[in-house]
Amino acid sequence: MTAALWVLAALVVAAGIVGTVLPALPGVPLVFAGLLLAAWLDGFAKVGAVTIAVLAILTLGAVVVDYASSALGAARMGASRTALWGAAIGTLVGAFFALPGLLVGPFLGAAAGELLVRRELRQAGKVGLGAWIGFVFGTLAKLALVFAMVAIFALAYLL
Repeated sequence: MTAALWVLAALVVAAGIVGTVLPALPGVPLVFAGLLLAAWLDGFAKVGAVTIAVLAILTLGAVVVDYASSALGAARMGASRTALWGAAIGTLVGAFFALPGLLVGPFLGAAAGELLVRRELRQAGKVGLGAWIGFVFGTLAKLALVFAMVAIFALAYLL
């Protein structure tokens, strides 16, 4: 039974890593859950409360990055409030269309929102580009945080 739980913990972490890139899954929280399960399986003997607290803080930070990245990218380009909502909606809708949707969704959502408010194509394109850049950098930041979490866990477990 214990071996099956270790496999489950590894699968949850792997699914979380995939979910970090594909927003259909709650990636970072899944990684945290898998690492917490692995620590629990060992009775928290090797990975204790301090390490779990650090992992929890990194998880919260990654969730904030996830929700803020596209909006911050669009806002940096002078986006309206409607464009910020459009970027968020575009990201969610894009998730249903796999990688192409993820790449285009934030851009189209922000641009459409900006067009609704200002009706200026150049500004809408600029805001859409900002949302897309924010999404890409947000995803890269989440990946970095996830791999940092796995490394911290591994070091705590091995040392």
